[in-house]
Amino acid sequence: MRILLIHQNFPGQFRHLAQAWAYRPDLQVVGIGRDRAPGIPGLNILRYSPHRAPHSHQHPYLRQMENAVLHGQGMLRVLLTLKNKGFVPDAIVAHPGWGETLYARDVFPNARLIHFCEWYYGTPGADLGFDPEFPSTLDDAARVRTWKALHTLNLEQCDLGVSPTHWQWSRHPETHRSRIHVIHEGIDTQHLNPDPKAWIRLRSGLVLRQGAPVITYVARNLEPYRGFHVFMRALEQIQRLHPTCHALIVGGDGVSYGRRPKDAPNWRRKMLAEVKLDPTRTHFLGKVPYATYRRILQISAAHIYFIYPFVLSWSALEAMATGCLLIGSRTAPVEEVIQHGHNGLLVDFFDIQGLATQTIEALAEPQRFTELRRQAQQTVRQSYTLEKGIEGYARLLGIPAHPPPTPSTGAAHSTAANEVSPC
Repeated sequence: MRILLIHQNFPGQFRHLAQAWAYRPDLQVVGIGRDRAPGIPGLNILRYSPHRAPHSHQHPYLRQMENAVLHGQGMLRVLLTLKNKGFVPDAIVAHPGWGETLYARDVFPNARLIHFCEWYYGTPGADLGFDPEFPSTLDDAARVRTWKALHTLNLEQCDLGVSPTHWQWSRHPETHRSRIHVIHEGIDTQHLNPDPKAWIRLRSGLVLRQGAPVITYVARNLEPYRGFHVFMRALEQIQRLHPTCHALIVGGDGVSYGRRPKDAPNWRRKMLAEVKLDPTRTHFLGKVPYATYRRILQISAAHIYFIYPFVLSWSALEAMATGCLLIGSRTAPVEEVIQHGHNGLLVDFFDIQGLATQTIEALAEPQRFTELRRQAQQTVRQSYTLEKGIEGYARLLGIPAHPPPTPSTGAAHSTAANEVSPC
């Protein structure tokens, strides 16, 4: 079977699929990502790029759609090159959110097209307009409604879809849900475990060990969508009530979702100007290597995970697998995996005092929450492992669980991908 994996930020959510399938002798796998995609060490991928940016004079509502067309054209050139080299996929598994598969059927009309249905913007009760501190305008609603044209077209084109969680699945139009399967891609539970001997040395030379009153917060970028503003306001109260706790904050200063603040270069600077924190106990670590990230989770006494009604992050599940006590927002994506008092704790998203109080209790009496930590691990190991994710996708594509005996080698079957270069 020939499989084409497409993701703007390749490998993205397909990392483990690519690693599991790329060297199977019964599969021929080609990955495609944008020119700036990180790729996977040891695995060659093809790359595309839009030939220009959207025009500055384009109507703001149509800018995302023009950008999608440009991405689709860039991908089209790579797909034509693949076809001319003789590679015709049986299945295309793609994240279509930036327009990559708009014209895939024009090149490969007989390939099964399976879309990663991560999010359908603008549905009631979700992220848009959730936070009264950042109210949405009629202009926002109109822009998002127009942008949905791309997502609707993606749903119309694909044979099947995959959503990682039931909450994300439920955001898609009811008329398409019967073709969307709920399959989480899984997290690497084999390398995420508690470690009573874990420790980390900070740039200042301070060493923090497992068992210390350490609060952890992780996001790709520090922004309101991930509850950063609520966390910072609660941290001010926590530090006032707990004079020895430390906070380890992981995340960049960019914006993944939403907008930058109008009166500061980033949300970290804005919140630091608003709240009064002890700089000797507040540690902004930026983006860290995975091994460091894992140790941060292993020494956590209370892990804060707040998010709008939006996409569930891997970090929440990874924290649970590592044995963290997760204190999450009482929002739909978190409530799908956390049951209050069973495998974690929930606090209303806007309840700053409630978050501070719950965190202080976690730091003061860690033994009270031992069973919640254990149950969190159990939840992830039952439902969110890599094995379950890979098996789910394999069933969807009709891939045997184990490759048949064959004299072929992984190097031989991957040659076609290595010989092709994007035009």
